[in-house]
Amino acid sequence: MSITRRKFLIIGSVTAAAIALPPFISLKAFAANNNRTVTADVSLLVNGTQHQLNMDTRTSLLDALREHLMLTGTKKGCDHGQCGACTVLVDGRRVNSCLSLAVMHEGSKVTTVEGLGSPESLHPMQAAFIKHDGYQCGYCTPGQICSAVAVLDEIRSGVPSHVTANLMETPQLIAREFQERMSGNICRCGAYSNIIEAMTEVAEMPA
Repeated sequence: MSITRRKFLIIGSVTAAAIALPPFISLKAFAANNNRTVTADVSLLVNGTQHQLNMDTRTSLLDALREHLMLTGTKKGCDHGQCGACTVLVDGRRVNSCLSLAVMHEGSKVTTVEGLGSPESLHPMQAAFIKHDGYQCGYCTPGQICSAVAVLDEIRSGVPSHVTANLMETPQLIAREFQERMSGNICRCGAYSNIIEAMTEVAEMPA
C-alpha cells in the first residue's frame, strides 16, 4: 500500500503532537505544584544572634543567609557545591551552604565570615590572609577563610584525611594536610600557596 505525500504529512503531524504532549502536561503539573508553596519556621543562631525565620522549605542555607538575613559575605559561586565559595561553619563544622536546606539546621549555630571577626577585631585567620595576600579578587575568600578555620580544628581533633599517613596518630599541622583538606575550595586567581602560608602561620599560634 503506497502512502501519499498528504497521508505522510498527516501521520507525521499526529506523531509529533503525541511526542510533544507529555512535556506540556508536565509543565502544567509543575506550574500547579509551584503554586503550592510550603513554608516553615526555622530557628537559627547566626553569628551569636538568634533568628526566627519563616521561609519556603526549599530555601537553601545560603539563600537564607544572603536573602533573608542580608549576610552577603557568604558568596554564591557555582551553586553546585563544587567551588566552596559558600562555605560556612555549622556547629563548628564546614558546610557547603548552597547544598544544604535551611530547615535541616533548625536550632543550629551558624558562623559566617562576618561572625569570625570584624575590621576592628580580625580573626587570626583573617589577619593572616591579609598579611600573606591569600586573596586576589576576593570572591572566594570568605569560603576559604571559613574552611581554613575548620581545617585546623579538624586536624587538632584528630580527624584524618586522605593523605594522613598513620590513622592511629593525630594528623599533623603541615602543608600536605592543608592542601588536601582545602581542595574543595577553588581560587580562580591561584592564590593557593599564599593561603597555605596563612594557614601555617595560624597553625603555629597557641591553640
